[in-house]
Amino acid sequence: MARFIATVACVVEDDDGRILLLKHRFRAGSGWGVPGGFLNAGEHPEAGLRRELREEVGLELLSARLAFIRTRKRPNHMEFIYHGTSGTTEYLTPRSIEIISLDWFAPDALPSNLAQDQHRIIRRALVTEPTSLSSP
Repeated sequence: MARFIATVACVVEDDDGRILLLKHRFRAGSGWGVPGGFLNAGEHPEAGLRRELREEVGLELLSARLAFIRTRKRPNHMEFIYHGTSGTTEYLTPRSIEIISLDWFAPDALPSNLAQDQHRIIRRALVTEPTSLSSP
């Protein structure tokens, strides 16, 4: 039986329009990228996203909308990309051994060594209009 890997990621904006990036211990390249992670079996993508943000940095989202879904290089990997707005950000701190640090960046001042894939995710999530996935 074929299995799917499902992950979730989020472009999180604060009240000033800055983007949350996490420096991840296991991410290739510079380590910087949008927050996210693997979904548990049967877990709704938004619930998984909210769980990952709580576990990794203690963040509660005010809102989250599905921006787009993409398939990854591995044929059985699907990634749900959300655009979210943050709640309180004053006391965010890495809460997982996976996360080295976190910071907020203006969209036009992202780290110079941020992977192009992460740039594309951010740009697309910020400009994608919400779409309805339900039938009329």
